[in-house]
Amino acid sequence: MTKSGNFHRIWAYVRHVLTAWNTTGEGIHSPYLFAIVRLIMRDENSYYCFADIERRRELLLACEDELDVVDFGSQGSPEGTHITRRVCDIAKNHLESPKVGQLLFRLVLFMQQHEHRPLQIIELGTSLGITTAYLASADSHNNVVTFEGSESVLRIAQGVWRILHLENISWQQGNIDDTLYNIYIGESKNENQKSLIDIAYVDANHTYEATMRYAAHLLPMISTSGMLILDDIHYSEEMERAWNELKVDKRVTTSMDLYHVGILFVNPCFLKRHYKIRI
Repeated sequence: MTKSGNFHRIWAYVRHVLTAWNTTGEGIHSPYLFAIVRLIMRDENSYYCFADIERRRELLLACEDELDVVDFGSQGSPEGTHITRRVCDIAKNHLESPKVGQLLFRLVLFMQQHEHRPLQIIELGTSLGITTAYLASADSHNNVVTFEGSESVLRIAQGVWRILHLENISWQQGNIDDTLYNIYIGESKNENQKSLIDIAYVDANHTYEATMRYAAHLLPMISTSGMLILDDIHYSEEMERAWNELKVDKRVTTSMDLYHVGILFVNPCFLKRHYKIRI
């Protein structure tokens, strides 16, 4: 991250803190969305899986093993760029924070309690599998599909899931620009109905073009009660540009800017509103 990039993120955070008027639910009229803010985002309880997942994070942060990582990100070629990186450095720089991971867990739990059925969840950008573990731990009946470019990184993640006894995770390894468009999530009983995604979490290529490309593919597949969650929406000016365009997309009814992540809802019963919330 350059100095200008760091300054951008600091200024974006200050701006967010000063303008996040919906933090405790003010101005949110939908009971469902109000419950997400008051019951889920303000929940400080530690659930049964949190300590075990965070123990795996600690071990990854202490691991100095080197990996041959294939990078398909903003600086990579379509074939991928090979980089030697230590596991601890990947864990330090690329794992999602406990705060966000645990929020994702609570969102999955909340949605499942309302839907009363197994959920279809996808994640773009597995990294070392910690966030995937949070997504998968809410209920073993949920189906989590995660996408990761580098085989060596994915192997570490698979080891994490085995130790945590998570058997409801499947994966697609390779360039997401290839693998994402060749997979169907779940099966629909109605052949005229699209297979739908309940939660899509995007933490992959942090560029405007890639973010808009992923969103264009995923938004039509999000269930009415589902959500598309974008990581690092204030990471750079181009990520902010993508977020600002997506939240006014005609398919999006409501958005929540949490600074760390942005949540897009497509439920037609929601009013067109844009909320800012501190977590």
